[in-house]
Amino acid sequence: MKILVTGTAGFIGSNVAHALLDAGHEVIGIDNFNDYYSVTLKEARHAKLEARSGYVGLRGDLADLEFLISCFKSHAPDRVCNLAAQAGVRYSLENPHAYEQSNLAGYLNILECCRNFEIDRLVYASSSSVYGGNKKVPFSEADPVDHPVSLYAATKKANELMAHSYTHLYKFQTVGLRFFTVYGPAGRPDMAYWLFSEAMLKGKPIKVFNHGDMKRDFTYIDDVVQGVLSSLFTEGLEPYEIFNLGNNQPELLMDMIRYLGDALGIEPEMEMLPMQPGDVPITFADISKAQAKLGYKPTTSLKEGLADFVKWFKNWGDVA
Repeated sequence: MKILVTGTAGFIGSNVAHALLDAGHEVIGIDNFNDYYSVTLKEARHAKLEARSGYVGLRGDLADLEFLISCFKSHAPDRVCNLAAQAGVRYSLENPHAYEQSNLAGYLNILECCRNFEIDRLVYASSSSVYGGNKKVPFSEADPVDHPVSLYAATKKANELMAHSYTHLYKFQTVGLRFFTVYGPAGRPDMAYWLFSEAMLKGKPIKVFNHGDMKRDFTYIDDVVQGVLSSLFTEGLEPYEIFNLGNNQPELLMDMIRYLGDALGIEPEMEMLPMQPGDVPITFADISKAQAKLGYKPTTSLKEGLADFVKWFKNWGDVA
């Protein structure tokens, strides 16, 4: 198939694009290369994709409807995988309008193009953040998600609702994926595991929020990619689907720090801080639905995954 993937200079998007190419599909990639984090890293990811046959990379913004329409007209994709978004809970407190443009206006343009160009399936990134301050764990797709605690989470919940309305009105299939703390080599520099590694290598203290009393369902990138590809190609799914893609094993933040320190060979110095606005104490994915319908099966432990990241990170050095 010919798959349009948005956010291909991003962490998950670039890995999904490589996996699609490995499987023999054609990929049309879109990214706006914004400077939310290192553009050098985004360019490095994208350069690897552009070196491959079967890949076409386009630079532009999803909020630019004319650009997006021209992409659909010129390349006629069979299916769409929308992984482009303004990410980050804490950044949404400082720059709310960035989320309006990318996560709402840009996403609406994707939905409109899928409708007008008769795309049969749209797979899109949602987030574990939609569960907000839910106390019941593990988080199930059937749980209510009406109390987001950040603007970022609210935009992701909005994406799911918008998809539902378009599936109902225009009969094309939508599959939303609630990602749980995705990590791995060439990941996002705004994530804790990257920031901690950077600080430790520079001999600086790491900032540990909520005094370390947090748990995260860290999910390795290769496991997530397998779930995304299954969402694109598995037959027999309902017209409107939502899936958790997590590791089904929440890990203590302090354990993550210990694994990182061991992999780096450094004893971390910690600055204990209170909980940040918009943060939640735990994320924990119930993945039984994804297991049953997608054959989703995460296999990488946090210790293994962080060791892989550190190996990559030491070679990456100060390029970013």
